[in-house]
This record gives sequence, C-alpha cells and structure tokens, in this order.
Amino acid sequence: MELAGALTIVHCGAPQSQVALWDNVPVVVAYLLILSEREAVAWVLRESQMAFPQTNRSEVNRLKVGDDLFVVTTRRCWHNPTRDRTRVIGTAVVTSEVVPYEKPVAIAGRDFTRGCDITVRALAPYLMGLDLASLIPRLDAFPNKSAWSIRLRRALLEISTSDATLLKQEFEGVAREPAAVIPIYLSSIRPIRRAPA
Repeated sequence: MELAGALTIVHCGAPQSQVALWDNVPVVVAYLLILSEREAVAWVLRESQMAFPQTNRSEVNRLKVGDDLFVVTTRRCWHNPTRDRTRVIGTAVVTSEVVPYEKPVAIAGRDFTRGCDITVRALAPYLMGLDLASLIPRLDAFPNKSAWSIRLRRALLEISTSDATLLKQEFEGVAREPAAVIPIYLSSIRPIRRAPA
C-alpha cells in the first residue's frame, strides 16, 4: 500500500528553456523513517546511515539524495511499551543513493542488505520527542485514525508536503543539536541480551 504524495508541476505556458530548467530540479520527498528497536537507533546515530532488509519496497527504491526524513521510534522500540510512546525523535536528510552492501549488516539479530548515508539535522533528548499519536488527526499519512499504527510496520512511510511542514513546526519545540545528545543515546542504549545458541 503506497501513500500518494506526488507533486504536480504546472508549467503554465512558460518558455521552453524555463520548463527544461524546472524539469532538472529534483523534487524533495519526505518520509517517516521508522525504527522499532533501540539497537537500530544506536546504529543509525553512530554510523549516520540507514539500513534496509532484503525486501523490494518501492519507497526504498525511490529514496534519493536530498529527501527529508523524520526519525520515528515506535512504542516498542525501547522495550517498555507501557511507558513509552511512538515519537518523532529527529530530522535528517538523505546524502547518498541506496546501495547494496558487500556483506549483510547484522543489527539486533536481523540482516540488512542495503543502505544509504544520512545526516541527522536535529535530535530530541533521549527518551523524549514529539508524540505522534497527538498529531494523527492532523496528518494525511494516516487516513484510518483508529488503526494508524499499522502504517508504521515498514521502514519508510512517504508523507505529504503538508505533513512534513506540520512535523517540522511541531518538532522545533524539542529539537536539539545532534552533537549534544547523540553521545547520551549511545551511552544509554544497551544491547539486547540473547540466549547462547
């Protein structure tokens, strides 16, 4: 299921040279970048990358340099769903194309076969962020307001321009410089304990 977030450019009789100029300007698309495991959060912040599993998701195939990302952690991400909320914890921008890895990257017991570089622009303090549930009535990305969380069962969810504008405005109240808070994330996130094989 895809979210229709296409942007139509109407040339309105502009000269051919001007039309060609606009055709060469990449259209920035915005996505929710959804993380449901704390080790994945640490990896993304440490490596300044996003990794994707071996699936043929169309939104991953479309991701390009310059696209905006809103980093979302689900309520199960921190292993305490009764305490935690699904939150927007950061903003980022894609800085490389999605490319396959020479060897799969293992994160929290899962293999990821391709990825891209990102630059984190802003980050909320650890275990804080923008409560997504409170914004669901105002977000186009979640047409079913009573079962919105099902839309988060993926790595990327494309959002509309109006959704991106709303999230940017609301996130300003909790945004911090990444350099100031990333060390706190990395020192606070503990690896998952796994039973020996």
